[in-house]
Amino acid sequence: MLPEFKVTQLRHFVWVAELKGFHLAAEKAHRTQPAISLSIRDLESKLGEALFEKRNSRTAKTELTPFGRQFLPRAKELIAHHDRIAEDMALLAEHKTGHLRLASVPSIASRFLPGLLLDFIGDSELHVSVFDDNSRAVLKMVENQQVDFGIASLFDDQDQSEKCYTPVWKDKLGVVCLKEHPLAASQALHWRELKPYRLIRNGTSSLLKGSAAESLLAHSQYYISNMISLIAMLEAGFGITTLPWYAFPQGNTRLTFIPLHTPEITRHVGIIQLNNKSLTPPAQALVDFILASRTD
Repeated sequence: MLPEFKVTQLRHFVWVAELKGFHLAAEKAHRTQPAISLSIRDLESKLGEALFEKRNSRTAKTELTPFGRQFLPRAKELIAHHDRIAEDMALLAEHKTGHLRLASVPSIASRFLPGLLLDFIGDSELHVSVFDDNSRAVLKMVENQQVDFGIASLFDDQDQSEKCYTPVWKDKLGVVCLKEHPLAASQALHWRELKPYRLIRNGTSSLLKGSAAESLLAHSQYYISNMISLIAMLEAGFGITTLPWYAFPQGNTRLTFIPLHTPEITRHVGIIQLNNKSLTPPAQALVDFILASRTD
């Protein structure tokens, strides 16, 4: 049977060898000299060989046997390997290293995640991958375990039995169009006022389903999933669209956002994870950080 080494005994051996004495090694280990001697004897028993030459006087320096000289670099290697793993696991538990993967709807990914991640990561060596897509795609990535958790909305037709959903953000639906558009002068809009105009559907348009404005979807011939392309079409004057407030591009000088008052639709966005799968320490730490940072 192969010997099973204790890291503490290996450290004692290295200290005795490097300091040339049991007394100095005991001081370094904050142990008594008999305790260090017992530790070394137990290690020698496991190895089946003596590690140190027998001393003829109490003042003589402790010298390694030929076997001890061969074992010393290997003991140091084992200690270094152990310490690297221990340090990596400690950092991982403190979310300071490792790889964190999350998926988010574009509105939250662009408006909130930059600041949250900047404060969360700090000067750590944590690797982060962020995937942005619509809520259904985010949910699929969570289900397929492609990401640690997702940030998205849940819809009534989605199976929630295997998922845990924690709401974090909420905003209201509005109409987005050019500032020169006839609708732009309104303070708020009724859904019927949108009927004469070309409506471009997008990934958030499903929020209209089940509301009084659902019929608008059936009459729309156009669908654009990518936000950059959608904004480009709106800026070209191709039509209008509906978006939650957080999805409206901040700083855009050509478009305007008009709240939809009838029906008034509130979107809820939260953290989605699998019920039967624990998060990695960095992922759990980020979830806790987001929940602690939210404002009602």
